[in-house]
Amino acid sequence: MKQTALPLPDSNAPFAAANAMVAAMAVLGIVDNLVPLMADTVGVWQFFIVRTLISIPLIALMAWCGLGRMSPVRWGAVAVRSLLAAISMVFYFTAVALMPIAQAIAGLFTSPAFVVVISVLFMGLRIGPFRILAVVLGFAGVLFVLQPDLGDFDWLILLPVAGGVFYALSAIATRSLCEGESTLSMLLGMLLAQAFLALVALLGLSIWPADVPAGADGFAQRGWVWPMWDILHWAGIHAVGSLVGIYLIIKAYQLGETSFVAVFEYSIMLVGPGFAWLVFGQSVDGWQVFGIGLIILAGAILAVRSR
Repeated sequence: MKQTALPLPDSNAPFAAANAMVAAMAVLGIVDNLVPLMADTVGVWQFFIVRTLISIPLIALMAWCGLGRMSPVRWGAVAVRSLLAAISMVFYFTAVALMPIAQAIAGLFTSPAFVVVISVLFMGLRIGPFRILAVVLGFAGVLFVLQPDLGDFDWLILLPVAGGVFYALSAIATRSLCEGESTLSMLLGMLLAQAFLALVALLGLSIWPADVPAGADGFAQRGWVWPMWDILHWAGIHAVGSLVGIYLIIKAYQLGETSFVAVFEYSIMLVGPGFAWLVFGQSVDGWQVFGIGLIILAGAILAVRSR
């Protein structure tokens, strides 16, 4: 999902930056809706490997065009950050396959609040009342979107929240360990980390095979499936769309001030569920819309207070 590039202070074009970010979130919000189309046939591990194989030549082309370097400056730092981001995407994409995308995105976007919580508990960050309010609003919004049934609690609804936790950890690692690294090197690192996790998981599934539920329910437990021609075009579209979205994010942070641009990332919470409703008939009730609003408000507060 989102990658943050360092802003270029002499290139402040706020409207162009906002348009680039909204376009990026529109692309990502649409292509993430393709995951359930693949989940009935292949597993998340195969999806990661296929997407990585498609993406690497495109990243090399982007590097050749001068959009960044592929090799990291600090291999160990990028490896740690990449592994954390890859784990977050395992949780997120599994959630996208198993639940409405509004819930999956809402869980992932708890990451800004978790960044604050982790920074306070483990890094000695001192925060004021506005950030405390933002954290409370963010978690309240997630509860409205996920709507857990305490009488018959389903632990699967915590999948996207787990994704948010690991995405927060990857964001902290990006800021504290990966300053000066190119976005392309971190993107390539994340894709390679996903492929590594996928290979380990596929090896484990081949050694200890298990009964795999039919359809999307088996997305996280399914081994390698062949043939896969029915989903290859969806994987290709997702790979290209992801890279286009990330490129637009880079441009947005180059053109505008970071805290201003970051607010527009939350437009994916409108585009993703909106596309799912229009094309796939996924509904969002009034309380979920209210929860999405709270999450967007919390993100805006955190972005403004981060100045």
